[in-house]
Amino acid sequence: MSGLWNDFNDAQSNTNLIPKGTLAKVRLTIRPGGFDDPSQGWTGGYATRGSTGAVYLNGEFTVTEGQYARRKIFTLIGLYSPKGPDWANMGRSLVRGMLNSARGISDKDQSPQAQAARRIGGFADLDGIEFIARIDVGSDAMGEEKNEIRAAVTPDHRDYAQVMGLAAQHGYQPPAQTAPQQAPVQQPAAAPVPGRPAWAQ
Repeated sequence: MSGLWNDFNDAQSNTNLIPKGTLAKVRLTIRPGGFDDPSQGWTGGYATRGSTGAVYLNGEFTVTEGQYARRKIFTLIGLYSPKGPDWANMGRSLVRGMLNSARGISDKDQSPQAQAARRIGGFADLDGIEFIARIDVGSDAMGEEKNEIRAAVTPDHRDYAQVMGLAAQHGYQPPAQTAPQQAPVQQPAAAPVPGRPAWAQ
């Protein structure tokens, strides 16, 4: 007897991966690890300290819309590694990209408003942040393939506005400590003004 539920040789492998390079709007939830080091600015119990001494944010990224809505991607955001600065630098780079993406800031923008938008009061400001991620494929501890997030997509990217769904939204306003200023329109061919994400309203 041979049938669909007797012979599984032609069944697809259930890798269940989102294809590498997919752009998706995601929301970050930090799973608290209870490790604080106020001298580093790590407060609120958000950081996790691993058995090797490495410190990281345990990120759960949920795709908020589109084909892969509600799918979760788990990625660690490096804060410190006893092996050297590379992991922390990668973590800082990812957070910078997340802030640029969420707040509609070009990575090349060095204006006071852009610099203010890249500052946070603490990790609580990242918990719930929504941004456009470029989804990657890496390996877990067992060598199995898994989705990861290593980069955020900023307004410089041609697909940013479409993925962010900016048509009906308004521009990001920097935190209250700086007076909001209207930036002059310099390039008529520029992308639409990026929107204020839902978490910032």
